[in-house]
Amino acid sequence: MNPITMKLVVDDLILQALREDITFEDVSTASVCPTARPATVELIAKADGIIAGLDVFARTFELLDSQSSVLFDVVDGDEVHAGDHVGQVRGDARVLLSGERVALNYLQRMSGIATYTHQMAAALEGTNTVLVDTRKTTPGMRVFEKAAVEIGGGSNHRYNLSTAVMLKDNHIDAAGGVARAIEMARAHASFTATVEIECENLDMVREAVEAGVDIIMLDNMTHDDMAAAIELIAGRARTECSGNVDASNIRALADLGVDFISSGALTHSAPILDLSLKHLRLLDGKE
Repeated sequence: MNPITMKLVVDDLILQALREDITFEDVSTASVCPTARPATVELIAKADGIIAGLDVFARTFELLDSQSSVLFDVVDGDEVHAGDHVGQVRGDARVLLSGERVALNYLQRMSGIATYTHQMAAALEGTNTVLVDTRKTTPGMRVFEKAAVEIGGGSNHRYNLSTAVMLKDNHIDAAGGVARAIEMARAHASFTATVEIECENLDMVREAVEAGVDIIMLDNMTHDDMAAAIELIAGRARTECSGNVDASNIRALADLGVDFISSGALTHSAPILDLSLKHLRLLDGKE
């Protein structure tokens, strides 16, 4: 992850997670390690998948003690298999024990998203369609989850409400129609902002094209209606399809010639990748 982003955004989020886990002291660790002791612990994969979030994992220990260090055997985006040795954490045993769960939570979640994204992206090989995520992210986890999508081979849709205009059904209702919503967005937003609109039928698509929108999202339309919409648009706007996208139907959608396929499942439905910290070993100070 970009080191500037890490310092300005990610550090605070990791610290919040650590404070959530340790409100006063780690009672278990304080019981068995009342004083500083150098130690190592091994990071082991317990399932097959794509690793993501190694820098966040390491940063969790570094924020507890700047003298902590992690030596990895892989890099983000690498495939790991159950039983693989992924890395070693070295530092104060108290830090290794207290930071373990938070560090693993980030790494497991990000690796799970990267793994699921990789599976979905593989279905698009040989097409010109780009797989993108959505804003259906876990509160407080967006920066991590969107980074994991990229590591897994996907791309990011708008990061948040400030980065692009996305006119959905309720925006259209509030504006009084497709053309009026696009007109109002053009008048308000910066010239640097793209304007995308969600269309549910061919009449809406036709109106959006005539209004000169940049991107048309074909939302929950039938396969035949999407094919007709793409023919109607005829390259006058970029196209995105969305709605109940999964591994079983993503290739058929790409074969329509759509520019983008967005899937909330990349972030809201990806299972974690099981990883574990094992075999903590106290050192004598000379190792």
